[in-house]
Formats: sequence, structure tokens, C-alpha cells
Amino acid sequence: MLRLRESQVGLFDAVMPPAAKLLSDELAAVDALLDDDRFLAPFVARFSCPIGRPTIPIETYLRLMYLKHCYGLGYETLVKEAADSLSWRRFCRLGLTDAVPHSTTLLKLMRRFGSEVVLELNRETLKAAVEKKVLRSRRLRVDCTAMEADVRYPSDSGLCAHAISRIGRAVQAARVAGLALRTRFRNRRRSAAKVARKLSLGPGHLGIGLGRLRSRRTGN
Repeated sequence: MLRLRESQVGLFDAVMPPAAKLLSDELAAVDALLDDDRFLAPFVARFSCPIGRPTIPIETYLRLMYLKHCYGLGYETLVKEAADSLSWRRFCRLGLTDAVPHSTTLLKLMRRFGSEVVLELNRETLKAAVEKKVLRSRRLRVDCTAMEADVRYPSDSGLCAHAISRIGRAVQAARVAGLALRTRFRNRRRSAAKVARKLSLGPGHLGIGLGRLRSRRTGN
């Protein structure tokens, strides 16, 4: 069963002095933002069920995940820091006598909710930021992870083969337009491409490729 909020207030929370309930400016701003029901709607739409064992409050889960990603903490370190910090307990809606959710519980919930809920939460965050005029949504810069992959770097031989191919297309376009019809021209695009490939294979194939190219030019 999906539990969204914790309705009960502990006795110690009720008698705590107001100064002990204060949050930092950053946590107070995030806390006010996450109070919006729009951040609970993705969980209700996908995982709402009236039966079964109740989950931890989703508002607590959201705030714990914010602290985790904001400070780059692991699940076990997050649980320890939240248990020791009074302000983090207030931010996560945990009373003094409430146990912080176990790290394995948070990990299982993360796997259960998946990436689609995270994407929807990000969209709702952007909408809220635009509505509050924190940013303009004309452009968005995303910091993504760079993955290693094979890249085709430009080489001298490749650029030469590409230039020969461009020259051949330019001459063909001129002939289609009715220019230089009597001028003899032989497109060396395929020969240049073969030489470029053999150059990339290694020096052993270079002599054979150049020899064939010279023989074609001389007509032998």
C-alpha cells in the first residue's frame, strides 16, 4: 500500500523549541517546493494500491533522495547522516523517535519506481521553476555522462579522398549543366578511397595501393 504522508506527530516534536525546528535557507526552499502534491502524483498514478504492507511515506523518500543526490552520498551514509542530524530529520519529516528507513528499503524503492518516475519528477520540477519565474524554459543545459566510443578522426588520406570525391561530383554537375562536354575526365574516387583504406591498415599495404594508382594514371 502506498503511503504518501506521515499524519502523526510525535510528543517530542510537539514540545521542541521553535529554534530547533528551523531549516537552512536551501532546505527550507526545497521543502516548500516538495510540499506541492504534483510531486506525489507520479507515484499515485503508477503504484497506488489500497491493500498490502504500507510503504514508507513518499514525502520522506523524496526528501531522502534529494539529500542523497545533492551531497553525493551512498545509501548507508545517507541513513547515518539523516539519523544524526536534527535538521535533516525535520526536512525528511521524521520525528525524534522515528527510525530512518533502512538503506536496503531505499534501494528497493528506487528499483521499484524506476527511471520513468524520475523523469516525470524532473519535468514537474522544471514546470514549477518556470511558474515561479526561477528560469525561462527557452533553453536547457543538461549535464550528462560522457560514454567512451569509437570516433572517426579526420586523417590526411581521408581528407584527400573526400576532396577527390567532391571534385568528381563537381565535374559531373558541370557536365549535366552542359559544360566541358569534350574534356576527358576520369573520376578517381574509388581508387583514392582504396588507397585511404590501405593507409589506415598499415605500411605493408601502402606500396601495393600506390603502385596500382600510379599504373592506372600512366595507363600501364
